[in-house]
Amino acid sequence: MSRAPQRVGGEAFDRRAVDVLRTGLRGRVVLPDDSDYHRVRQVWNAMVDRRPALIVRCAGTSDVIRGVALARDHGALVSVRGGGHNVAGNAVCDGGVMIDLSPMNAVHVNPAGRTALAQGGCTWLDLDTEAQAFGLATTGGVVSSTGIGGLTLGGGIGYLMRKHGLTCDNLLSVEMVTADGSLVRASATENTELFWGVRGGGGNFGIVTNFEYRLHPLDAVYAGNLIYPASKTRRAMQVYRDFLPDAPEELTCGLVIFRNTGKRAEARIIVCYLGPEDEGRKAIEPLRALGPDVLDDVMMSSYSRLQTMLDDPPETRRGHYHKSNFVREMTDSAIDSLLARMADPEATAPVISIEHLGGAVARAGEDETAFPHRKAIMNFSTESSWEGSRRSDADIAWVRGTWQAMQPYLSDGVYANYMTEDGDEGQQRVKAAYGPKYDRLAALKTRYDPANFFRLNQNIKPLG
Repeated sequence: MSRAPQRVGGEAFDRRAVDVLRTGLRGRVVLPDDSDYHRVRQVWNAMVDRRPALIVRCAGTSDVIRGVALARDHGALVSVRGGGHNVAGNAVCDGGVMIDLSPMNAVHVNPAGRTALAQGGCTWLDLDTEAQAFGLATTGGVVSSTGIGGLTLGGGIGYLMRKHGLTCDNLLSVEMVTADGSLVRASATENTELFWGVRGGGGNFGIVTNFEYRLHPLDAVYAGNLIYPASKTRRAMQVYRDFLPDAPEELTCGLVIFRNTGKRAEARIIVCYLGPEDEGRKAIEPLRALGPDVLDDVMMSSYSRLQTMLDDPPETRRGHYHKSNFVREMTDSAIDSLLARMADPEATAPVISIEHLGGAVARAGEDETAFPHRKAIMNFSTESSWEGSRRSDADIAWVRGTWQAMQPYLSDGVYANYMTEDGDEGQQRVKAAYGPKYDRLAALKTRYDPANFFRLNQNIKPLG
């Protein structure tokens, strides 16, 4: 006599099937009554508080295949965790199966071939540490705790992109578990349409268990911060804007506007120059020309130091909310609008960021990858954060208001990796993220995931 399905969390799972899964795994199954369940289900954004029915902590690809099979057989919602850093919290679901790749964090570097093979649960700290041991690196996220998977599949903005392209431009191959449990490999010579799609199309087509990257020689960078006093914030923003079009490709600069302890807006420009110090000094002269009262710690340093510069303090749990679009024009009136928003006391810890694109990002062919925003020069993002896991309506309202105030100066395009989960991020915003590539991606989605099994992402709906 078969046992009736028992309710585990929010989904009805056959307990025998769960026991069989547990027996066959090299990893482990975590259930809601396990002592580490609440720790394992946590993601970076403390505002995201979801409870999966079970968590499959994968030790390898076979565990991923087994987890997919269990979720598919039970018709369960599935989420996929790599680094768990995505602000929307798509790595964790309510009542379904969370497939957790984070134990899969091995990296193998081939220094002679200048390549790296990294498992899907790696963070950029994992990959950078191994690659830098051989004086190598590839374009990665600007926060070391970010997972390689989500960032790569969505495109991959980072400090090295103007010289070496986006992260997805440096992807050589992937191994992926699809919705039917198959393991497929995609590269420039195998499953080429899928390889096109994973470079910018997000996690819509399956779970990538292994990424192969091209690496570049990189021993040190000329990098650090230029922080301008509040009295020079507006002028610093103007100089940054005017400086970007003629900046050499070896230089990438990010602009961050934040509030100082006196609640006044200050500007921080993060500099990364790929080359010797004398060339770097010359390249950033216009940014240093605003006077001796600029805090300046730009120096020759390791790439690893730069990659951890924006990391959260250890053990910090904060709620986060942000909105983003690529910039159409950054006029003086746009700058004034941003500074007016920073003067609004509504938000707890407001931040406005402008990222510098162009260079090798723009040179890549429009149809080489699924990433559609090659010609953008700047990306705008606004964020606020607060302590604890509560939802801060005031902070969310401030972010939405700032984003709305910038609409006259923004394009329709949005970076998929910066999309959040709220009532504003509907299907039109998803289509804006993938732009003219959407229809081709939808056909690919229909081929590999016709039932939309993988839908906790910046979701491309299957045709029909």
